[in-house]
Amino acid sequence: MAAASASTSDAQASYGTERDNEPRLDVELLRDTARKALIDTLNAVNGAKTLVLDPTLAGPLGLVTEVALLKHHGVDKMFWLEPGPLTPTTTNVVYLCRPLIKYVKIIADQVKAHIRESQKHRYTLFLVPRISTLVSRILEEEGVLGDITISSYNLQFIPIADDVISLENDNAFKELWVDGDETVIYNSALALNSLQKVYGRFPRILGKGDYASRLATLLTKSLPDQPSPLSDSSIPSAPFDSLIIIDRAVDMITPLLTQLTYEGLIDEFIGLKNSHVELPASLLTLPPVPNPSNPNATPSGSASVTPLINEKTKKHHLSTSTDPLLAELRDLNFSSVGKRLSKVAHRLDEDYKARLQAKTVAQLRDFVGKLGGLQGEHQALRLHTGLSEMLSLKTRTELFNKSLEVQQNLLASYEVSTQISAIEDMIAQGASMQTIVRLLCLASVTNGGIKAKSLDSVKRELLQAYGYNYLPLLLSLATPPLAVLLPNPLPISAAPVVAGNKYPFTTLRKSLRLLIDDNPEALEEVENDISYTYSGYAPISIRLVQCVAQKSGVISNPAEKSSADDGDAKGKGSSARKLHAHPIVGWKGFEDVLGTIPGKTFDIAQKVPVSTNSTASSVASLMRPHEQTTTSAVFFLGGCTYTEIAALRWVSRQNKGRKFLIVTTGIVSGNSLIDSIASTGKNLSATKDVNTY
Repeated sequence: MAAASASTSDAQASYGTERDNEPRLDVELLRDTARKALIDTLNAVNGAKTLVLDPTLAGPLGLVTEVALLKHHGVDKMFWLEPGPLTPTTTNVVYLCRPLIKYVKIIADQVKAHIRESQKHRYTLFLVPRISTLVSRILEEEGVLGDITISSYNLQFIPIADDVISLENDNAFKELWVDGDETVIYNSALALNSLQKVYGRFPRILGKGDYASRLATLLTKSLPDQPSPLSDSSIPSAPFDSLIIIDRAVDMITPLLTQLTYEGLIDEFIGLKNSHVELPASLLTLPPVPNPSNPNATPSGSASVTPLINEKTKKHHLSTSTDPLLAELRDLNFSSVGKRLSKVAHRLDEDYKARLQAKTVAQLRDFVGKLGGLQGEHQALRLHTGLSEMLSLKTRTELFNKSLEVQQNLLASYEVSTQISAIEDMIAQGASMQTIVRLLCLASVTNGGIKAKSLDSVKRELLQAYGYNYLPLLLSLATPPLAVLLPNPLPISAAPVVAGNKYPFTTLRKSLRLLIDDNPEALEEVENDISYTYSGYAPISIRLVQCVAQKSGVISNPAEKSSADDGDAKGKGSSARKLHAHPIVGWKGFEDVLGTIPGKTFDIAQKVPVSTNSTASSVASLMRPHEQTTTSAVFFLGGCTYTEIAALRWVSRQNKGRKFLIVTTGIVSGNSLIDSIASTGKNLSATKDVNTY
């Protein structure tokens, strides 16, 4: 396997900036829909109101609105929904929360407290995304159902990039695979159904996994009518040709690995929640414009970053709409980021120096016109240089590199017992609990379990080092339907479903071309394949998408072929030589591979009404693939990682005629999954100041 530190080529880096003129779906319609629905929800309560907000909704709401808009529609004051007394400033009290028992009991306690104190308020409870019978029953048992008006705020998919939409449900994975709560499947079906109302039906629904199959079945049935989303009623510029549903349990290996793309590493080490990241305040201040006439001035590209340890932090929204460099950096392998930043710095220096050559008024006017853009890029460069330095401090540590080495060896099935010993050593060296648990689960999934004696030993060490409060976590990981931390061989008492769901990683490693060997020729292959996201490992989930939407990419590298045909440098994949995407024909050619993976495989053709609307055009696009760009929606049930998003974007760039819309229940990482199962997830949304998202 190619080393994680191996530098990727300029060709791979160039993918970050490549743009094309092919149309794509306008996902901003979904943001407008969510904003309008929120306004209508608030306006349903006349007069000034006190808003009591579920802290986990602050981040998602911050992506669709701002505090000023809430105040404009009557919100006088805002509080977090948390235990303790509530002192509203208005007669109207509006609760906005997810339908969780703990929140409902808090609401009931606050209402009863107000009744005891003879305070008169009008209470309205808006549940997200829909009304729950359980909530009404609990409020009735608490004796306050008659005092509260219950309604809903139908918050569904939120755009977090121009090709990514998310339900932003942080607990979807735990609810499904630990708690056995399938509510998220039904909510996903309602949201996908709304998506069809906006952009047209999915002519074909394909996928892999038991829960994914249940979701597909729901989509083919008649679902309750919902408020019609905003739509311009015109034919979408890139209508759907399919919906591919990937069950997270089908590929547990990918989130367990350390993400090696720039955006992925930010999420791993700093935390990227609802597209927001906590950064040192000094990185977010506008730098002074460099003076090119002063030779001693610090160049814009090598501007020193002040020490960032223990500095006051500030929440920052990472968005391509406000950050001119993010689009070209976010999907790069981290080893390429420094070179790219250096190039940007050099270009900015040259642009700033251009003012010295400005002799005429017209030339000065042109420079002044460009100055705003240059300052924006300068600020972005400073931000990402500082971010890269913060990440570099983490990636240079002995524990980080030891963890990568263990991961690579486990993926190659190399001396597994030695890797287990290395994991035990990492416990003694002070590695985080999440890192140890991720490595143990990876060892179990890739090798069909861990020797019982070794597993018992490392579990004992883990509990002694990190606390016995993590015993429920270990039990959850070993129990169906998750069952990702198992002994080998399985005990006689093991449930039959566990033995039947043994993951065939060694088979998939060859049939899906998951690993690239560590040699110079293979390194070029890594740079021209989705495996660049993990420096030599191709995510199984994206290989499965390729089985449907880019079959040749599973067997060989499309970028390599494209560049060879063009006679150009390796991996450039000139858009002039791009091959047209083939029509969606199901899993054809990969049925045997899919059969070895636990979980149902499905391929459903939906009846599409013949009319002049967008749904009819979806079928037409299948018959004329060379004439119209289509969109394949890929839905990750249980969450996806930033590296999977980067890999799908790479696949999208290799062919013309097909774009991908990445749809997910939420963005996850290995740490966030482990934390959610252990119920120790940090609520990054809840800050001290309730009036800032």
